[in-house]
Amino acid sequence: MQLTPYLGFNGQCEAAFKFYEQCLGGKITYLMTYKDAPEGEMEALPAEWQDKVMHVSLVVGDQEIMGSDNPPGYYEEAKGFSVSISLDDVAEVERIFNALAEDGKVRMPLQQTFWAERFGMLIDQFGTPWMINCDQENSK
Repeated sequence: MQLTPYLGFNGQCEAAFKFYEQCLGGKITYLMTYKDAPEGEMEALPAEWQDKVMHVSLVVGDQEIMGSDNPPGYYEEAKGFSVSISLDDVAEVERIFNALAEDGKVRMPLQQTFWAERFGMLIDQFGTPWMINCDQENSK
């Protein structure tokens, strides 16, 4: 079994995933817009929605994160979850935290805790909540 985060956006999915690609050092391996769907499948969507993302996949190392722009009437803000990143390199944790926090909202500053060399929480500029962690016993 593989569990993969699938993030929903309200029209800014492509910008978010290009930002994540840069911040996380990953690679977008697939991006399909609504206009790329088979003819007749997405005609009910407004014309301005045809260039929005129907599905995107970002690979970071051996992990994957996916997303899409939810059609009008289907978008809901992220609540009750965070995408968690765990690394063993303090400098990389600090770099990623600071990059994701750009124009976002820090919920808990990156700091040493009783369980981690560094831990912090934020909501990025696209509304995605993140938890960034660097374990004490494995940190460099």
